[in-house]
Amino acid sequence: MRLIGPEVEPRLDWLALTDALAAGHLLPRAEVRDSFIYRADDTLLTRSAWIDGLGLLVKAATIFPGNTELPAVNGGATLYSDGNGTLEAVVDFHLLTKWKTAGDSLLAARRLARPDSKRILIVGTGAVAKSLTVSYRALFPQAEITIWGRTSEHAARLADQTGASVATDLAKAVPQADIIASATMSKEPLIRGDWLRPGQHIDLIGAYRPDMREADDEVIRRARIFLDSRSTVLGHIGEIEDPLQRGVIGPGDIVADYYDDPALWRRREGDITLFKNGGGAHLDLMTARYLLDAAA
Repeated sequence: MRLIGPEVEPRLDWLALTDALAAGHLLPRAEVRDSFIYRADDTLLTRSAWIDGLGLLVKAATIFPGNTELPAVNGGATLYSDGNGTLEAVVDFHLLTKWKTAGDSLLAARRLARPDSKRILIVGTGAVAKSLTVSYRALFPQAEITIWGRTSEHAARLADQTGASVATDLAKAVPQADIIASATMSKEPLIRGDWLRPGQHIDLIGAYRPDMREADDEVIRRARIFLDSRSTVLGHIGEIEDPLQRGVIGPGDIVADYYDDPALWRRREGDITLFKNGGGAHLDLMTARYLLDAAA
């Protein structure tokens, strides 16, 4: 059994991770189970996955948005052998979440964003936003990255840490960006569809509960929609489920998830593409296996 922590990061590569995620989706479809327990704004999310030929993983996440001195999201993850069920690794929660979450979005951007994207807007100032600045630079090394946050001091601090610039007006920043990646805990839409223009790629990460939205109905209506997994997004993530239930979109408006034919993941001229990052446990499993291979 191995303990996998941040010391393995020098051996990791963002594009290699996206290759591992793509390869993982060529294996038999994952069996995935999610369990949510709520206490007001606090959440205990337990995720488990089993992929025949790859292994088993259980990940528990505690999400406490009110934390100020501590991270809002904490937890732990364990990886088990597919052959005999023995414990193979205990994986640092923050390391696994960082690489899984950003890698999930990066694979979608690799397939859907314009290769000549020059301007990337990050909406949010937390740990996920920070990892997005690093992962997106691996795919778009010449792109200018701008950060917008509801607290200007937090946006300025993250910009200083990452070499990005600061956007003070979201309504002006969105139309100027080729890629908009949102990683907030907002319950009210921040990104409006009437700000968008053809050719943009929208990456929505933050909403993970039924009562959370980062983009309004017009964004959902205008975009071609892609998911990492129907089974972990549909039914409980408000970003997609809310407009589905109200008839803003229909099931046929969801073009593909990662288990569908990769040929469906194709940008057409003038598309606005939208990717909903649901971050299921099968992606944690694929990422944990990549981390263990790198550590070994």
